[in-house]
Amino acid sequence: MIEVEYNLLLVFISYVIAVFGSYVGLNLAIRVPSAKPGNDLYFWVALSSIALGGAIWSMHYIGMMAVDMKMPVTYDLSLTIISMLLAVLFVAVGIVIVGRGESNIAKLIGGGVITGLGIAAMHYTGMASMQMDATMSYNIPLLMVSIAIAIVAAITALWLAFNLRGTLQRFGSAFLMGLAVCGMHYVGVAAMDMQMTGEMMPMSHSYDNPTSSSMIIFIGSVVVLGLLWILASKNAPKKENLVFGE
Repeated sequence: MIEVEYNLLLVFISYVIAVFGSYVGLNLAIRVPSAKPGNDLYFWVALSSIALGGAIWSMHYIGMMAVDMKMPVTYDLSLTIISMLLAVLFVAVGIVIVGRGESNIAKLIGGGVITGLGIAAMHYTGMASMQMDATMSYNIPLLMVSIAIAIVAAITALWLAFNLRGTLQRFGSAFLMGLAVCGMHYVGVAAMDMQMTGEMMPMSHSYDNPTSSSMIIFIGSVVVLGLLWILASKNAPKKENLVFGE
């Protein structure tokens, strides 16, 4: 079994993008309950799911580049795109389920479970996109723990999106969400067992600098999230909160 190591700088960067995306996504999602049916609703659902789902996806790939696999690693483009779409689409479904109509616990849990499973599907689809001279298997207990963390994180995110009062509270919650998202990812990585299938390539002939690739993803994500943040700030609703049970 291959023992992996972590680039702590990239681990930190993955956390930062998870926090920023959570904060922007929360600020966009609060527009969904009051949005008019039709284009207005689709607009805010799309933006909030892109912010949350896209940031989770970005965190995942930066997090994968933070892992030193001790061998060259490339990624299948089609599976990489599918993993991104899974994250965005399942977050959108959860936002619509929880954010529209009468609020109740059943909708929160149902939407959270669907969203969490989608996030887990994104993660493991992304893992499957790795191309390397090794076979991959999983520690089932750790895999199940990672899925449970994804579901809890999704339920928490959806509750926070429609219940928090005030910018500072959403900001603090984004830090917690970042921890939850990163926790799911790195537990999922810990569940991975790799066995070499060929001769290990010397590290001097390995893949491109992962830090450079990670910074490209990070900067691109920050630019997109920054634009969404500006849009959210300019379209702040008069009433920013919904509370379950009210």
